[in-house]
This record gives sequence, C-alpha cells and structure tokens, in this order.
Amino acid sequence: MFGLSSQARRSAFSISINIAEGASKRGPREMRRYLDIALGSLSELQVILRMASDLNLANQDEIAGLEKVRSLADRLTWKLYRSIEKACS
Repeated sequence: MFGLSSQARRSAFSISINIAEGASKRGPREMRRYLDIALGSLSELQVILRMASDLNLANQDEIAGLEKVRSLADRLTWKLYRSIEKACS
C-alpha cells in the first residue's frame, strides 16, 4: 500500500512539474517533449489506480473519483499537446 501511494504521489507531482518546466523552455518542440513525459506519468498513474482497485487497497468510490480527475487531466494534456504539435508543423 505504501509503495503504491508513494509512487502515485510522485507520478501526480511529476505531471504538473513537467508541464511547468516545458512551458519555460524555448519553442514548441521542447514543450512537446515535456508534455510527452507528463503523458507518461498520467499513464503510470492510471496503472497505479487500477492496481489499487484490483488489490482492494482503497475504497472503490475514491478510486473512481481519482480516475475521473486523472482522465480529465489526460484529455486536457493531449489537447495541449495537439495544439502545440500544430505549431511545430
């Protein structure tokens, strides 16, 4: 339980940090690279939530709520990625 919750916190923290770091870089290609990393962390968090659910390590309603927020962050990050991708073309 501790290992999964610790990794979930690191993944969630990494998402926002990579978006912020990418925004401070020069040019859309650099931003896109950091968004790639953030998207990887969002996928990692999805797996962690699924594992917590499968192992009954948390209340299913809590996991569903966290997954809803993670899914929204994923969609928004992809939209940002695609809009920046157009700038690179």
